[in-house]
Amino acid sequence: MSLNAIEKRIIACEGCPRLRDHCREVARVKRRQFLDQDYWGKPVPGFGDSEARLLIVGLAPAAHGANRTGRMFTGDQSGLWLYRAIHKAGFSNRPVSEGRGDRLQLRDCFITTAARCAPPGNKPLPAELERCGAYLAEELLELKRVRVFLVLGKIALHALWRQLPAEIRPTRTLPAFAHGTEIPLKDGRVIVCSYHPSQQNTFTGKLTEPMFDRVFEVSRKRLVSGDF
Repeated sequence: MSLNAIEKRIIACEGCPRLRDHCREVARVKRRQFLDQDYWGKPVPGFGDSEARLLIVGLAPAAHGANRTGRMFTGDQSGLWLYRAIHKAGFSNRPVSEGRGDRLQLRDCFITTAARCAPPGNKPLPAELERCGAYLAEELLELKRVRVFLVLGKIALHALWRQLPAEIRPTRTLPAFAHGTEIPLKDGRVIVCSYHPSQQNTFTGKLTEPMFDRVFEVSRKRLVSGDF
């Protein structure tokens, strides 16, 4: 299945009624500062280079971010952090993502998430994550050149881990999550762990710009050196 076909299936998905109702309600009511905008309000597909060697896995679209703009990590503070870091590391042609119609291009990088709909309270249920896991599995099959997985948060790590073949996992159980941890896989690839650039982490200083830049530097270094 091509990435375009996966994207169409994601956008049309109605698999989680709770999430779909929430996204539609957010798109109907809107936030005051966005009253003049048409919200996307549908599941949000992955975005980026189909030949990417770096795959970034986040948690879920933000209610007034990607659920509004229709592009992963676009329209909220987390996205400002992420796209700045992506550009600084040389994985894009510009440091900001404004919307699906801008000229942003990701280079050697693809962005996806564990859940494709904005969840109430930013907390998707286990069953919802499991349903969305099928889309992540399909993307993994199509993104054949990926060498480094950069996971943003423990839930993203768990979502990715569930979709990796058992024979390439280095352990039977999910490794402990910590910012900066690297998890080598048996097939030569590697998982790099990072705190999610959420306001909860960035406003409190749990995640700083140098910390975030560092995980991208590590990811770039692994791709350049081929040392996994």
